[in-house]
Amino acid sequence: MTSLVVAAPMKGWAAPLSEAPDPVFAQLMMGDGLLIDPLDATLHAPFDGEIVSLAQTGHALVIRADIGVEMLMHVGLETVALGGEGFIVHVVQGQRVRAGDRLLSFDLDLLAQRAKSLVTPIVLTNGERFNIVRRTEDRRVEVGDTLMVLDERSQQTSAEAGGGEARREVKVALEHGLHARPAALVARAAQAFKADVALLLNGRRANAKSPVSIMTLGVSKGDLLQIEARGGDAQAAVDAVAHAASAQEAPAAPIPRIPLPTRGGDLPGEISGVCASPGVAVGVAVKVLTPVIEVTEAGRGADAERASLEAARRAVRSRLEGGHGAEQQAIMSAHAALLDDPELAASAEALIRAGKSAGFAWRGAIGTQADALRALGSEYMADRVTDLRDLELQVLAALGGKAAAQEQILPERAIIIAEDLLPSQFNALDRARLAGICMAAGGATSHVAILAQSQGVPAIVAAGPRVLGIAEGARVVLDADSGVLRFARSAEEMAAAEAQVARRASAHNAALAAAIEPCVTADGARINIYANLGALSETAGAVTHGAEGCGLLRTEFLFMDRNAPPSEAEQRQTYQAIADALGGRPLTIRTLDAGADKPVAYMPMPAEKNPALGVRGLRASFRRPELLRAQLQAIIGVVPHGIARVLLPMVTDVTEIRAVRAMLAEIGGENVALGVMIETPAAAMLADQLAAEADFLSIGTNDLSQYALAMDREHTELATAIDALHPAVLRFVARSGEGARKHGVSLSICGATASDPHAAPLLIGLGADTLSAAPNAIPEIKARLRQVRLTDCQAAAQEALALPDARAVRRLIASRWSDA
Repeated sequence: MTSLVVAAPMKGWAAPLSEAPDPVFAQLMMGDGLLIDPLDATLHAPFDGEIVSLAQTGHALVIRADIGVEMLMHVGLETVALGGEGFIVHVVQGQRVRAGDRLLSFDLDLLAQRAKSLVTPIVLTNGERFNIVRRTEDRRVEVGDTLMVLDERSQQTSAEAGGGEARREVKVALEHGLHARPAALVARAAQAFKADVALLLNGRRANAKSPVSIMTLGVSKGDLLQIEARGGDAQAAVDAVAHAASAQEAPAAPIPRIPLPTRGGDLPGEISGVCASPGVAVGVAVKVLTPVIEVTEAGRGADAERASLEAARRAVRSRLEGGHGAEQQAIMSAHAALLDDPELAASAEALIRAGKSAGFAWRGAIGTQADALRALGSEYMADRVTDLRDLELQVLAALGGKAAAQEQILPERAIIIAEDLLPSQFNALDRARLAGICMAAGGATSHVAILAQSQGVPAIVAAGPRVLGIAEGARVVLDADSGVLRFARSAEEMAAAEAQVARRASAHNAALAAAIEPCVTADGARINIYANLGALSETAGAVTHGAEGCGLLRTEFLFMDRNAPPSEAEQRQTYQAIADALGGRPLTIRTLDAGADKPVAYMPMPAEKNPALGVRGLRASFRRPELLRAQLQAIIGVVPHGIARVLLPMVTDVTEIRAVRAMLAEIGGENVALGVMIETPAAAMLADQLAAEADFLSIGTNDLSQYALAMDREHTELATAIDALHPAVLRFVARSGEGARKHGVSLSICGATASDPHAAPLLIGLGADTLSAAPNAIPEIKARLRQVRLTDCQAAAQEALALPDARAVRRLIASRWSDA
């Protein structure tokens, strides 16, 4: 058996690694080893070998022995934040060294003042191959003393396990790629299995059980990573590692809106774009330019520039704490998190240490991160570049002693023309005089789009450079519903547009005033209008807008972005708080809709080529029945009893309902109302069978549309073509309505189409007696349905089923109810 003696690389006090004041090291996530509390300022080679990894900041390196031992030596804790200050590196990556050679020198006094701790972890990062058979701890050591003795482990594991093989490719979704802690989490996932697991990227290979080996690959977000495993549990190992490497945060969904048909290009007198926030506005063009702030490259000294940058960041952080409204507060919180990003800080610090000014360093750090996000090729992540630019501008302005976005005096009914408006610029606009926004660039998932939606400001994005040529003060009509900015070429056209806006404003105010009243059609049919909710904070606004209950509570907000599932008590407390805020109105709670498309850290699932067709929704819950049971117990504990209903996602047949019924019976919830979501063609075709077993049905038009039309909702080219008013989708809705009527159960529609007031008459004509919508859409939905007759809606629905496409259906709606 091959052994290796590891010599003490520095003079100091040797202690157990478990005493490290950092859980990543103390919990052996990086590997097993020892700590040395240094008594001198030089790190030496612990054995003959090669420097295989060297941190740019000089605080850590990895040395590999000829027999394959990989040893990480990390001088101090959280010393990466020093940006290299206090370190002198004596070797280069790839260099051969002999035991005792100098590797690093460091300033003990500086580290003592500015690092979290001086203790230096000496860590074996490939413990799956080697075992520490002897170690020296709890005593003083000199350079060259024996610190550890390692033996090579038996290599029979994979063969004994059966020699299976598995491979998979995943796209890395972690925000900063596989660095440090994410690498440790991936390695820990691999270490739970006997199989040998490797990661491959761009022709390079790394041991998946070694965090440092993973880090040497330089994996970034968006990279396609190959995973290979050999051994009897190879498939399970690959699945676990794939999940850890592809985990991601689910982006907040924008307010639902119906996608517009693709336009063929601008018509004379108008400019086309993409609807980011619906509505129509008329007014005068006002250009808002993003200020250009010049910075000097040379600094006045590291200490002075460091202090200036920190003061500017504090000033911006203070402004970010003043957001009003849930959406604005959430966006400002996201900006604050970016402002405190340690990688941004470390990058800026490195430039300051190189003699650059605080402004030059901050702009450089932001630019590096922005380039990395653009390189991912993701529309969502490209929209986050605007957030980085906003932070760049705010900090640079603060360095100059002023706010980035100065309040601009607007004329009445101002329609803002900008290349790409920043969130801070939007927040500085006079809301009383702001009529609309049109941007040459930008995206529908940008934070400005979300802010505009939340405040009811019509907005168009991606209108192209031509919009920037509009003259200041020009009279324009912003028809965001159609994604068009038109020039008012005459006084008559301007008057007509103003009249349209006035009618819409009057109708909106009237709808809002009557929102709390029940929704009854002109011929006396009672229609329930509920709200879709995703958090407790949304409940009060929903009630104010006339919600008669909650038709869909998305419980993912309780389960995502955490390392362990919420307890039954935590869930019950949250559900009860929402029920209380609804004031006795019905509360429909959808069980966890997670899985391959919404990864949850503590629910490892196999990585899938097509997550939409994979283990998600109820399928995923059945894999973790203890989580489903706890959630059901929390729901049935809501008082008064009977107010809370259970809704099951992604149901395909009656056996799934029966399985949940049996679980409810076991925990005393046999009397709770149990509903199923109709999201698949299978469920729609079996709606009569499902209605015989369930207490109510609820159609999720988003998923039903993508499955019916074979168009992935995440596909960049196809997503805008998905329309739930396509006759094929409507036939599935009609089939569901027939099944519900046959067994006398309620049919609700809770997808994005239910939030479209124009579609509401058709949906009730197809058999829905309940619509669950975005809260801000409820007043207009009620107003529209009060003006129509159910019999007319039913006749129109039958006519729509025979039409060839969604455009024809929308024309039918416009011709039937243009004045409704």
